[in-house]
Amino acid sequence: MSFLLSLSRFIDNLNEKIGHGVSWALLLAVLICTGNAVMRYVFNISSNGWLEIQWYLFAAIFLLATSYTLRRNEHVRIDVIVGRFSKRTQIWIDLIGFILFLMPATLLILYYSIPYALTSIENQEVSSNAGGLIVWPAKILIPIGFTMLVLQGVSEIIKRIGFLQGKVPASVFDKQVATPEEEIAAIKAANKLN
Repeated sequence: MSFLLSLSRFIDNLNEKIGHGVSWALLLAVLICTGNAVMRYVFNISSNGWLEIQWYLFAAIFLLATSYTLRRNEHVRIDVIVGRFSKRTQIWIDLIGFILFLMPATLLILYYSIPYALTSIENQEVSSNAGGLIVWPAKILIPIGFTMLVLQGVSEIIKRIGFLQGKVPASVFDKQVATPEEEIAAIKAANKLN
């Protein structure tokens, strides 16, 4: 089990680094979007290439940050119901969900996305829009993103089995963001200062 936990830590660290790197794509997308809007409305100049690069960056953000979101336990959940159960029951629900739903769905998408991306690369596919960009860099993000999600799914399964064996502390599964109560308290404190 110690090898598997080491593998899990490696995957977690990899997705953590990718998640932090993708945050720069968000900044770049905002800057390009702003620049494109200014050029379009102030100078009446526009380009499909600039619009498409925004779409590509959004795809990169979404596809590459999904595994980071899962790693930080910030994915969509049913905490209103599951939060009432013991930690052990919550872990079992997660484990069953990962094995029966997450892994089959991500593996299926990965299976179909690889030939989809490879065909685009082989054909050197270009956007049909005037001034558009090459398409394959965006399409290759699909198998890359789902590969990272499969790896993170494996890591989450390993950690949950480790918890059930008493080798991983429950704190590993805590969300790494403020709770709604903490956010409300921060907003109230900020309003008192104003």
